[in-house]
Amino acid sequence: MDHLSGKTALVTGGGTGIGRAIALALASQGADVAVVNRSNIEAARDVASEIEKLGRRSLALQADVSSPSDAENIVSQVLTSFGRLDILVNNAGTTRDTLLLRMSEADWDVVIDTNLKGVFLVTKAALKPMVKQRQGKIINISSVMGLIGSAGQTNYCASKAGVIGFTRSLAKEVGARNIQVNAVAPGFIETAMTHDMKDGQRDQILKNIPAGRFGTVDDVAKTVIFLASQSSDYITGQTLTVDGGLTV
Repeated sequence: MDHLSGKTALVTGGGTGIGRAIALALASQGADVAVVNRSNIEAARDVASEIEKLGRRSLALQADVSSPSDAENIVSQVLTSFGRLDILVNNAGTTRDTLLLRMSEADWDVVIDTNLKGVFLVTKAALKPMVKQRQGKIINISSVMGLIGSAGQTNYCASKAGVIGFTRSLAKEVGARNIQVNAVAPGFIETAMTHDMKDGQRDQILKNIPAGRFGTVDDVAKTVIFLASQSSDYITGQTLTVDGGLTV
């Protein structure tokens, strides 16, 4: 069953990794999907092509979510192409890992600007059509590191904790408009980064995961599908951890 038939979704950072899996999962459930990438428009076009093979409409957009004009523009293009916006997934993110004593102001700013300010800007632009429709789903991709912290990632963890606070606050603002705002906090997910870990690092992390494995991008995408569907209409302001029990 196409649970999201007739819906339009916008996924930032949708060209690779978790974002790509989310975009394809949304399309597989019937949604038309706009895919945004900042640096690699070809990756976004590849995902858009896959979405169209599923029989859905798609749009590949190149934009920097930390730019106010870019944020407004991508929402405007979605509305022009599809006529509505029902689901926003704020997935775009970046890292500049280093210990605080070595961290430059630029290292701090680029992570906060992309991971937190970008969520603010794109959500603000997307809220306008959602308020008019009196319906919408906003799903912000945070991280368990925003809950537990991580040495060498003060900028990243601050940004992801900020996303959780943003999610809770906005849920209170727009709940009466039938707009649900939730966050997903992935744990260790099988990506290029985790594949590059040494065996000793992987084994040490796995000892702390009750499920005994790293997550997959599909584990995250399935959670997003739930939050994007009518099944979650009475859930708002929450952060769902997809971490195999890491934060228990």
